[in-house]
Amino acid sequence: MQDTHQYLDPIALAKVRNLEMQARLVVEGYLSGMHKSPYHGFSVEFAQHREYVPGDDLKHLDWKVYSRTGRFYLKQYEEETNLACWLLVDASESMQYGSGPCGDDGKPLVSKYDYSCMGAAALAYLILHQQDAAGLVTYDNQVRQLLKPASQPSHLKQMIACLNKGAGRERTSLAPIFHDLAERIPRRGIIVVFSDFFDDLPDVLNGLKHLRYKRHEVIVMHVLDRAELEFPFQEATLFRGLEQYPEILTDPRSLRDGYLEQMEDFMMELQRGCLAQNIDYVTLRTDMQLGVVLSGYLAHRLARSSHHS
Repeated sequence: MQDTHQYLDPIALAKVRNLEMQARLVVEGYLSGMHKSPYHGFSVEFAQHREYVPGDDLKHLDWKVYSRTGRFYLKQYEEETNLACWLLVDASESMQYGSGPCGDDGKPLVSKYDYSCMGAAALAYLILHQQDAAGLVTYDNQVRQLLKPASQPSHLKQMIACLNKGAGRERTSLAPIFHDLAERIPRRGIIVVFSDFFDDLPDVLNGLKHLRYKRHEVIVMHVLDRAELEFPFQEATLFRGLEQYPEILTDPRSLRDGYLEQMEDFMMELQRGCLAQNIDYVTLRTDMQLGVVLSGYLAHRLARSSHHS
């Protein structure tokens, strides 16, 4: 039986929940406030119908529908519909990397994939708790699993069951995924991408641009291991290739400066590309407390939306 709590890091959840309890504003600014207008500056558009319930404002009744069906339906507008948040989790082979302690099976206790899953589960928990809709996509060089957004609390178990299937052995191919989803996701929403983004950056940024063109709000969660950021290796090391790259035995000290310079350039290019498209960029280090990072980001969003309102 799958452990549905595997990716619900209690510390992370407590941090996010605590933030919600302390300041309802954080939740309103990030989630519930989106009911009012997820896209400031866009005109309010007709979205769908819903059945009339006693107490509803009669001015929104659709009399044409009533004349055809004999039933009362209300026109529901974009500002009244639930927020739809899509959580995209990279399940390619490079996401299995973790430099921390390993379990009895030799695998890292917390890989980049595990950390991404905890982040996605924590956000899904918060979104569903607010009665908004959360959807999930896992992907590598193609979409592996897709759960359409739903707002029932039971949806979290389905999402975690998908995440529990783990990362695969395929290479990352981000740009085609983003282009594909930009065409497949019909309604504007928030799209949160968890990935190490080890792919061709111009293509990746082009894919993100397509999502923005479809008016989605995009949040990039750049998930990296401490060793990838600091390159702490000293002795001659056999680096095992992931995503079909070969093994290489080398003296890491001779590579360190060049590696760190390239890594910094890579991160800066991704960050600049996101900034140019009005995409939030957040670095998630797997050795950092997830709850601290998430609650810090939510507080930042609140402060920004309060400043603009």
